[in-house]
Amino acid sequence: MGKTKYLSAFERGMVVCARHTGLCQELQRCWGSHSTVSRVDQEWSTTQRTSSQLDNCETHRVVLSFISCFAGGVFLAACLLDIIPDYLSDINAELAARSVDTSFPLPEFIMAAGFFTVLIMERIVLNCRQDAMQGSDQEGAPLMRAKGHSHGQGKAASTNLEGSAHHVHMDLQAHSSFRSFMLFFSLSLHSVFEGLAIGLQTTDSKVLEICIAIVVHKSIIVFSLSVKLVQSAVPPMWVAAYVGVFAMMSPLGIAVGIGVIEAQLAAGVLIQAILEGLAAGTFIYITFMEILPHELNSPENQLLKVFFILLGFSVMAGLTFLG
Repeated sequence: MGKTKYLSAFERGMVVCARHTGLCQELQRCWGSHSTVSRVDQEWSTTQRTSSQLDNCETHRVVLSFISCFAGGVFLAACLLDIIPDYLSDINAELAARSVDTSFPLPEFIMAAGFFTVLIMERIVLNCRQDAMQGSDQEGAPLMRAKGHSHGQGKAASTNLEGSAHHVHMDLQAHSSFRSFMLFFSLSLHSVFEGLAIGLQTTDSKVLEICIAIVVHKSIIVFSLSVKLVQSAVPPMWVAAYVGVFAMMSPLGIAVGIGVIEAQLAAGVLIQAILEGLAAGTFIYITFMEILPHELNSPENQLLKVFFILLGFSVMAGLTFLG
């Protein structure tokens, strides 16, 4: 009776050991079946390549997660040490100049308005997308129904589950893409205000000082923004477009500031302060509802993630202190 073409678990183990020790040819002579040993050896090689690819993907995911945590620390510092203090300083100075005396926390209310504006917009977008998905499911439902045999019903149920999983993935991707756009929008608006601060200056030394500070500050911000856009599965062309538009915001603010000085608008500074408050509220929402929870909700490498968040925060805090 000839040798069977299937190998037992013990024989497969011997092939793997022979692969490790370089004795595959000896094993072939002992068993007298070159094709069987070669087939198992090829399966083992394929498994090793797949395992290596999975390890590389896992390493890439962990590194990207740490970079994202660093970016989260940068955004947290930008929110608490840069955007909010600048806004509060501008709005309080403008309210004092206009002799507005009230016990109502108006500056904080403006920030809350920006926060809830983004929250409401996000809910509307996600609900509209969910309704569209449910409508497409109802249109395709008759084609997916199976009557009669139980295995047909199982296939239909499996198809429904796969479709639901696909919709959940698309919903989460749309969710993350929307928040990435709002992050880009709030940072761009803040860049306009920083450029506006340059355009409103009247001395060359002050303009040069602010320009140097903004260049150093924006170099880290744009890196962190790019990381978040890539992590949100934004297409590369859109990432390049976002970064290009973001780079144009400060020059646009400079031009607006020069125009405000030339036109001598009385309400220009007040309008700037209000818009800056709305942008600050937007940034608070993105930082504390999207960036930090996205990484900290995962149970893996918690201490290292906190370390990279602190590292990003410390870098921005140091730049703020030196600036």
